[in-house]
Amino acid sequence: MAKSENKTKPTEIDAHAFVESVADPRQKEDAAQILGMMERLSGHPPKMWGPSIIGFGSYHYKYDSGREGDMCRIGFSPRKGQTVLYLLDGFAGYTELLGKLGKHKTGKSCLYVKRLSDVDTDVLEQLVTSSLAWMAEKYPE
Repeated sequence: MAKSENKTKPTEIDAHAFVESVADPRQKEDAAQILGMMERLSGHPPKMWGPSIIGFGSYHYKYDSGREGDMCRIGFSPRKGQTVLYLLDGFAGYTELLGKLGKHKTGKSCLYVKRLSDVDTDVLEQLVTSSLAWMAEKYPE
């Protein structure tokens, strides 16, 4: 069986230009703020992963199945009507913080926010910092 190739790879697209291309002014401002926060907290410059994910740092993973690849340590994507933040450690240990965050939804490793003004950005920074610490432990740089 042929191994499928990871579709989400680093690109040469400029992350700042991508943020500037976001059509909705509120979402563009949210994206600029999240980009600045994640760059500051991660210590890594923004890099586009695929056509729409802005990621920071990278790590190499390998599954038991043999599939392996590279992905950003943390990232986000301004999508239609909401911004998705990718916190790769999931949310199982963050019940208390999520309760303080404000309006949001979660998926396995995705935090969905319609407006940055709907959430407590200090709590969001704590979630990002915790996710980065988990990544550093699991996948040392």
